Amino acid sequence: MLFAYKFSLTRTAAALLLSVLALPAFAADPAADDTFGMRRFVDALVIMKDNNADPVDMDQAFYEGAVPGLLRHLDPHSSFFDPGQFEQLNQMQRSTSKGFGTVVSILPGRVMVLQTLPNTPSSRAGMMPGDEIRAVNNYRLDRLEPDQIIELLTESRQKPALLVVRHPGALRLDELRLVPEQMQAPSVDRVFMLESGIAYIRVAAFEESTGRDIQAAIEKLGGQNLKGLVLDLRNNPGGLVTSALETARLFLKPGKVILTAHGRNVPETTERVPMDNVPYTFPVSVIVNGKTASASEIVSGALQDHDRGTIVGEPSFGKGLVQSVYPLAEKTGLALTTALYYTASGRSIQKPFHGEGFELGETAAHPNDHADFKTDNGRPIQGGGGITPDFMVEPAGLTQFQSVLEGSGSFTAFAAEYIRDQKITGDWQVPQAAMDQFQLWLGERHIQPGLREWLENKDFIESRLKEDIFDLTLGVAKGDEVQAQRDPQVRQALDSALNPPAFLAGP
Repeated sequence: MLFAYKFSLTRTAAALLLSVLALPAFAADPAADDTFGMRRFVDALVIMKDNNADPVDMDQAFYEGAVPGLLRHLDPHSSFFDPGQFEQLNQMQRSTSKGFGTVVSILPGRVMVLQTLPNTPSSRAGMMPGDEIRAVNNYRLDRLEPDQIIELLTESRQKPALLVVRHPGALRLDELRLVPEQMQAPSVDRVFMLESGIAYIRVAAFEESTGRDIQAAIEKLGGQNLKGLVLDLRNNPGGLVTSALETARLFLKPGKVILTAHGRNVPETTERVPMDNVPYTFPVSVIVNGKTASASEIVSGALQDHDRGTIVGEPSFGKGLVQSVYPLAEKTGLALTTALYYTASGRSIQKPFHGEGFELGETAAHPNDHADFKTDNGRPIQGGGGITPDFMVEPAGLTQFQSVLEGSGSFTAFAAEYIRDQKITGDWQVPQAAMDQFQLWLGERHIQPGLREWLENKDFIESRLKEDIFDLTLGVAKGDEVQAQRDPQVRQALDSALNPPAFLAGP
């Protein structure tokens, strides 16, 4: 990606409007001739090509009209990829994308650089933590909302970019020209200890090496000697099912069912844990949210069905369709729904498409016609699509004062100034002098909370200052460790790992 943000390939295409009334009569009986529809389409295409007022771009007619039109009433996930989109899909599967190697914090009208990765276009151009990006390709950022800024950065990722940057303490702006490069994007992107004996692993996607990478991370942190693991699958859109299976095997007994899959023309298959599997035995807590989908739901569903892990957070997305990708001519491709995934208890991961305007066939029909799903220990669990957590926990909200501090970018801006005269190490704590200095700094910018408001938010302020100071000096990964400590969903998952609920079974 162009930038990584600290905080799928879609394309909207209009189908061709072909008037059946304008077509000649056909003698063939549609019910008796499977090619009837194809001949009708070809005849319509010929009439359009020969008689349209303007010349017809055949590539556009097929890529943006005919093929998407065939798919758009099946389900929201069956898609046609033109050559550019198909190459992007292949890049995603290879875990590579173009980028500059910069981690940024996005605020209304502002982008602050938190980290530049070594030997990347951003670091070679002289960009550094604490820099503020003022403009991208002649678009001023101070006039844009965060969503617009993200869209601008995303659109710029495939080509050289001109950035206007203000370095900390500098009076003049600097212009940097960066050329994006192919970069490897790790799917296991955060690994650290939450507490003594309790590991934290965040998985951004399930790619070819993800299962092995999770195992390597566990071994690095203590292996079988760990007291527990918090596996963070929030915002994980899924990926390769094979990697999901490898991940589930790390925690389940031999012979346990991980999932089943079947569809109209797909034989039913059942994936089980190999009989020679040796799983980890420590307690596991999995964090999910509304953007946890597909392969991530396979892992969390398997651990929940077998009472092997506690699920914490918010209900997951509910994408349990088997997507088969078919390469087509001229470097195009087709992703088609061919079957559905079910958890070991029989729950369909897929949520129904009610109200979305799709003409559902047998393959995508919702199968959860009963609600008496139970785990291995007989515990009732909810069907209906997606994974419902055992402990529902909302993400942290912000008070009005906290929103002002975040929206103004005060933490990052102050941190960039503060670190100029400070030596920051991994065990650094926010001293009272820094809190006093920050309060004075806010007052100079007309942010003046009352004493009670300041005291009520003191812990949050200390945590946020420490996080951004670590981001700018020790790296974003170190800052994320601070953030995790105040995250209510992580805290609940940690408590469940330290004090496993009675319904959990051994591996």
